[in-house]
Amino acid sequence: MSRRVVVTGMGVLTPLGLDSVTTWEALLAGKSGVGTITRFDASGYSVRIAAELKGFDAESFVDKREVRKMDPSTQYGVAASLMAWKDCGLDEGDFDSTRAGVIIGSGVGGIQTLEAQHSILMEKGPRRVSPFFIPMLIADMSSGMVSIRLNLKGPNFATVSACASGAHAIGASYRAIRHGDADVMVAGGAEAAVCPLAIAGFASMRAISPRNDEPELASRPFDAGRDGFILGEGAGIVVLEELEHAKRRGAVIHAEIVGYGATGDAYHMTAPAPGGEGGARAMALAMDDAGMNPEDVQYVNAHGTSTPLNDKFETAAIKSVFGEHAGALAVSSTKSMTGHLLGAAGGVEAIFTALSLANSVILPTINYETPDPDCDLDYVPNQPREAKILNALTNSFGFGGHNCSIAIRRFGE
Repeated sequence: MSRRVVVTGMGVLTPLGLDSVTTWEALLAGKSGVGTITRFDASGYSVRIAAELKGFDAESFVDKREVRKMDPSTQYGVAASLMAWKDCGLDEGDFDSTRAGVIIGSGVGGIQTLEAQHSILMEKGPRRVSPFFIPMLIADMSSGMVSIRLNLKGPNFATVSACASGAHAIGASYRAIRHGDADVMVAGGAEAAVCPLAIAGFASMRAISPRNDEPELASRPFDAGRDGFILGEGAGIVVLEELEHAKRRGAVIHAEIVGYGATGDAYHMTAPAPGGEGGARAMALAMDDAGMNPEDVQYVNAHGTSTPLNDKFETAAIKSVFGEHAGALAVSSTKSMTGHLLGAAGGVEAIFTALSLANSVILPTINYETPDPDCDLDYVPNQPREAKILNALTNSFGFGGHNCSIAIRRFGE
């Protein structure tokens, strides 16, 4: 069985805005969501900048008593899911609850809860640790809570593959619908990792940029002066639906998911395989799944983290897959504006790619100033570009050698 899968709902929380409209307008304006950390006193840290989610009120989505039982990552996942559900317009009688499911990924799950409860353990003893500590900590709880809230009884689990988590969730959901295991899926990623423990850890491994005096310029994918990613937070959730199911109820269709490729590097704990070999295979698999030739693709929303190795090897991977057509591709990294949302990045960037297709606009890579000889593609520098895009890929690669690429098509083409 091979059924068509479309996007009928989208919900986002990003450092650029608390909904899709605000975020999209900020992306078109080339704004940066990066700034000095306000969540905690980072004055003693080597890295004092991040892309924080500001102004979020969980009680706008969830009852106050329930909010206290959720880590911020789960709050973000639930809120973005409810926005996506509202956007898709599904009512209770429109679907079979046993054929509707949830897959929401997270890279580090409830790390803020872990940090807070460990402090309580050390300072006040084991009897003071919250009875909600474990369910608040585990990475599957966004999926579980969304399932409960929306009465979705189909496939329900979490993907945990570092920075590819959200993309893998969308890919797994796409396959569940395509192969007949579900008709409707809520899918994407959520992350809330801007906290002392995460900043200290990423800074110690020199993965995040220490450009503390110029936070808005710090995320600079593919630029020769890049020196690390910027830790971000938020959520990106889509509602996927089988095409005929969506048509029967007159749903608005934002885009079509047409391919999914997932591979492993089997190389290194944190570094990508030389030449981006694993990422290249993921892109090739996604295009093969979609029945696309290289020349059918106009745009790649790159993983583009702003780290020296990722951007160099992702460029090499794109060139190896697309050959001569690589020079004609538009490639951009929206992480230049949002920072890196870890497990939420794949969900957020799939939505950005779908919006680019629907609006015929390619989003820019901001802060691109100095070309790098190892990064010699068209990165859509600094300004958005009007262009009719029919087919696009969005890439997500994670620590542990996890690679994921999703092929998205402008609906109706």
